[in-house]
Amino acid sequence: MNRIYAIGDIHGCFEKLCDLMNKIDIAPDSDVIVFLGDYIDRGLKSFEVVEYLIDIKDRFKKTIFLKGNHEEMFLNYLSGTDKLLYLMNGGEQTLESYLMHHSRGSDDPVIPQKHIDFFNSLALFYQTDDYIFVHAGLRNKIPLEMQDPKDILWIRSRFINSGYNFGKRVVFGHTPTAAPIVQPNKIGIDTGAVYGGFLTCVKLPDLLFYQA
Repeated sequence: MNRIYAIGDIHGCFEKLCDLMNKIDIAPDSDVIVFLGDYIDRGLKSFEVVEYLIDIKDRFKKTIFLKGNHEEMFLNYLSGTDKLLYLMNGGEQTLESYLMHHSRGSDDPVIPQKHIDFFNSLALFYQTDDYIFVHAGLRNKIPLEMQDPKDILWIRSRFINSGYNFGKRVVFGHTPTAAPIVQPNKIGIDTGAVYGGFLTCVKLPDLLFYQA
């Protein structure tokens, strides 16, 4: 059985991402890596994180990148909508990160096209025979394909407090907790890396945790 490694919210914590990836032994041709979204904002090195993730996609064949609510807000910001909402939720740090890597006077865009392509390629969910991977969670009694994207990206307490059987165990991030959430119907791995906590990876089906 191929192994699955799911990694929680990075939020521009580049050093923790590098440290975590050095701790896990991923078979590049067979193991699946699922990143659960929120790669940017609040932390200081969003540019470096995205560059690193794009490189990972080239090196590991079975890499899945999900969209987080912060990527959604960033794309909305770039399209000219909800700019204040984005800036109030850590977007300023991301913009500063990109500006630091942009040559003054250059005609090149501040946000490289390959980064825009990366953000536009993000999926809302990924599933296997045993697991559903989403950023924030799901709403009870609604088939996966009919879930509202807003819930997938933003839901918190209604999902966190739910004991509903979604048919498969749900692996998610979005809601930071001091330690991983392990319940019969869900596994939560946002352990607040950007707030001084850990960046967490769960290896499945072993249910083995790695942290940086």
